[in-house]
Amino acid sequence: MNEFEWQLLEDKNLLESCGALKVGDTVRLRPRPGGDIFDMALAGQIAVIESIEQDYEGKAHLAVILEDDPGKDLGMLRQPGHRFFFTPEEVEAVATPSILVACIGNIFLGDDAFGVEVARRLMARDLPSGVKVTDFGIRGFDLAYALLEPHNLVILVDACPRGSDPGTLYVIEPEVSPEGPALDAHTMNPVAVLRLAHSMGAISSKILLVGCEPADLGGEEGSMGLSAPVSAAVNEAVHLVEKLIEKERNILCKP
Repeated sequence: MNEFEWQLLEDKNLLESCGALKVGDTVRLRPRPGGDIFDMALAGQIAVIESIEQDYEGKAHLAVILEDDPGKDLGMLRQPGHRFFFTPEEVEAVATPSILVACIGNIFLGDDAFGVEVARRLMARDLPSGVKVTDFGIRGFDLAYALLEPHNLVILVDACPRGSDPGTLYVIEPEVSPEGPALDAHTMNPVAVLRLAHSMGAISSKILLVGCEPADLGGEEGSMGLSAPVSAAVNEAVHLVEKLIEKERNILCKP
């Protein structure tokens, strides 16, 4: 890059939006026919607008990062090869799916804190736009209200005793019956929360439960800290939740 080109780069204007498009939007790439062969190879890919740059002629260019690019978090090191430019006419907006990961648990009841730990690790990861992770703890009423919001998918994460070996993970699509356990102020049963939410209004979201078989729920006196098998299952649960998110987004974002 020569000195003149560097000057042009320094003089560019950064825009927050261009027409209906704005920084952070999810788009599908539609390169113009006869364009650059490398751009054509990206046709149909899902990307996120990182910036909108206006050149010295006043033309807007969208700098995008492919959503599934493993190198998207490399900062300046990702250039070139991980950041691409398209005109506004070469992309189409994609509705961002709304996915809530609702983690449940009581840190004073041993392995019941499984969901809390999964939430902590998920919050440290780079998740796609439209995905929200919330540690609801034992706040059942807050979760019930959240379930009434119009999400595409809600993933509940909780300890789930089903009789298997401790640390076993499950993916369950819960069914809510008219009768069941009442909501307790100190514990939270996902089925009871779903029943409460149903009594308050319609749930439009698809609901999945990622559960882990506990070894120790603290007993009457309670205890802090996860058992060894449940602690060992946390990372696997994080990856499982990410796979469920990816699967749902692939369904919702397909052409």
